[in-house]
Amino acid sequence: MLLGLASSQACNPQNEIEVPSDTRELTIQPSVVEIGYEAAECSFAVKTNFEYKIVNEFDWISVKSQSSTALVLSVEENTSAVSREAVLKLMDRNDRYWFKTIKVTQAKNPVQKVKLSIVDKNATPQTKALLANLWALAEKGFMFGHHDDLWYGRYWYNEPGGSDTKAVCGDYPAVFSVDFASIMDNRYLSESKENEIRRRVILEARERGEVIMACIHINNPLTIIGAGSYPEGSSWDNTKCIDQILTEGTEVRKRYIEWLDRLADFANNLKDANGELIPIIFRPYHECTQSWSWWGTSACSATEYIQLWQWTVKYLRDTKEVHNFLYAVSPQMDGDYGENGRARLLFRWPGDEYVDFLGMDCYHGLNYNAFATNIEAMQKLSIEKMKPCGVTETGAESFTNTDYWTRYILGPAKGKRLSMVVMWRNKYVSSESDKHYFSVYPGHPSEDDFRVFYKDENTIFSKDLPDMYSMPENYEVK
Repeated sequence: MLLGLASSQACNPQNEIEVPSDTRELTIQPSVVEIGYEAAECSFAVKTNFEYKIVNEFDWISVKSQSSTALVLSVEENTSAVSREAVLKLMDRNDRYWFKTIKVTQAKNPVQKVKLSIVDKNATPQTKALLANLWALAEKGFMFGHHDDLWYGRYWYNEPGGSDTKAVCGDYPAVFSVDFASIMDNRYLSESKENEIRRRVILEARERGEVIMACIHINNPLTIIGAGSYPEGSSWDNTKCIDQILTEGTEVRKRYIEWLDRLADFANNLKDANGELIPIIFRPYHECTQSWSWWGTSACSATEYIQLWQWTVKYLRDTKEVHNFLYAVSPQMDGDYGENGRARLLFRWPGDEYVDFLGMDCYHGLNYNAFATNIEAMQKLSIEKMKPCGVTETGAESFTNTDYWTRYILGPAKGKRLSMVVMWRNKYVSSESDKHYFSVYPGHPSEDDFRVFYKDENTIFSKDLPDMYSMPENYEVK
């Protein structure tokens, strides 16, 4: 009874502290505007009972006039072949935390050529065309890719024409991802049979007009000599060695140059049926945000990593005259980084003149928001730097979700400006206890959902591809 009485007294309105109500009013109509590429004025009806100010961070849009009843913005002509958007804040002059927003989206200029910069100014015409098409295709949707898809699958190995993807939907992936490490390092002889398979499936992919992308899980050039049990000597051996690679006269540098020479020889002799060099999206030293590799955060400084990247590019491009590579970065983006997403994508950035393609490896499991926010951050940076972008590795190991493809892949990626989403591999297994798979295969619970995913207008598979190796109209690559 006493407790009830105390409670009643405490809740008596006479004992409450009165909080002044917020009487501020601000409405803007419309709050979202889409306009053409030409110079224009945008008018908004405003209704407010306090003095507001405009916060504008965009140099192509300005305030012509404003009052308590109207706002007029002046928009410059968009001379770019890319659409753009501006979000302006209408803020209480005395309270920066109280504001409303308006968004203006301006169409791309259909007359202007899209001008892209390429790392290798002497790249082959087909390589330059690939870069342009990677940018252009993102307007229509994203390519589906799968690592080692043409070489082996969950229950098969080295069967010509084989593909877990094709076995489910009747079509090959648009992107074939592969690893070049054993072409380069001390495994080049012991895995010579596997390297011939690599060459064969690359040629098959090119014959169908697909895109080829290569990473390198390359051995540690310092500890591989006399290496004991795994991971010693492997790419997962994060013993420091980059300082020796970058130092003239060291045995490690000589060894690593031999490895790069083998890669250059492979690339310079990788030709299609017409005798033309096959373009490759080359993404060395991937996941530099992590600590697992000898090029990762625990084994080298940011300066050393950037020097290694730039030296590698210059050696392949200038010394060995490899002119069929596009160079791709791919930091690992597993979590929801919020406003820090852009900074993580730029972690150890080698420089705009050394990057053609902005990628990211995403092992976020089933974290929808993490994938969605990272894709959003990536597409914004892609537009800012005028470099095509895509998810270069992803997947949830041993997933069984029946709606995985439409919910967890298509959901975050649909309508975004990215050119690819590439799944990691399906390991060839002899036992069902080994669940190392990241994509669909015959008999997987997500088969039906994958076929829905395949038919969606936003997904691009092999049969959907334009000619990726001919320059699209109104594009210029220099």
